[in-house]
Amino acid sequence: MSPFLAHEDHGAHSSRPPLVLVHGHPFDRTMWAPQAAAFASDRRVIVPDLRGYGASPVVPGSTPLSVFARDIEALLDELAVDGFVLAGLSMGGQIAMECYDRFGDRVRGLVLADTFPAAESAAGKVARNAMADRLLSEGMRGYADEVLEKMVAPYADEAVKAHVHRMMTSAPPEGAAAALRGRAERPDYRALLTRVAVPALVVVGADDTYTPVADAEAMHAALPDSTLVVIDHAAHLPNLERPEEFNAALAAFLAKVDAPAAV
Repeated sequence: MSPFLAHEDHGAHSSRPPLVLVHGHPFDRTMWAPQAAAFASDRRVIVPDLRGYGASPVVPGSTPLSVFARDIEALLDELAVDGFVLAGLSMGGQIAMECYDRFGDRVRGLVLADTFPAAESAAGKVARNAMADRLLSEGMRGYADEVLEKMVAPYADEAVKAHVHRMMTSAPPEGAAAALRGRAERPDYRALLTRVAVPALVVVGADDTYTPVADAEAMHAALPDSTLVVIDHAAHLPNLERPEEFNAALAAFLAKVDAPAAV
């Protein structure tokens, strides 16, 4: 049985498909605060804390992306949500790909932000498992201090830096480590992208070093119907670093999804 995820359910139910926002590692649902505020005025916006993060249950060990996807599916079943637009950033984008693979018939639009579809390399598996060991032994603060200015650009607003650092240091080490171990074993989603049958939006910060623009361009090329937006003056979290630009791209995409199909 999947744990019932802590979540926020904003906005009014309408004819527009709800927007489901999946956060990355090692964050929580407050990562999406600017988007929830912007889009809840005219559609339902559902923002979960993933298993092991925020206020959701922490399950030690290893959490594969398939488990995260099952949790989201169970939450949407509980909330009686059928069709929806699914957006994920970084690990959340990989979870969104796994969700599309598992229950893509319910997805009306797919947003992949600052993420990549390839399976982990041998060296990457070693590094993720070593980091999991480190988080369990040391906690989150040292890691958070080290990566803050890769998660957001060094020139990011100080309030944004503080929010991102707070999310990282608040993450339960057991949950973050389990996600790292599970993510090390993720499948390759590149072939899946070529079969995505709904509109897609690919977004990336121009200065993202974790998932550089070249990765976004490759996903854009693989997806049958996609739009690519590169957000200047942002790194790995453009939705927080440049929320106006990110929201503008998302609004244009949602308008495309909402538009009635041509006869």
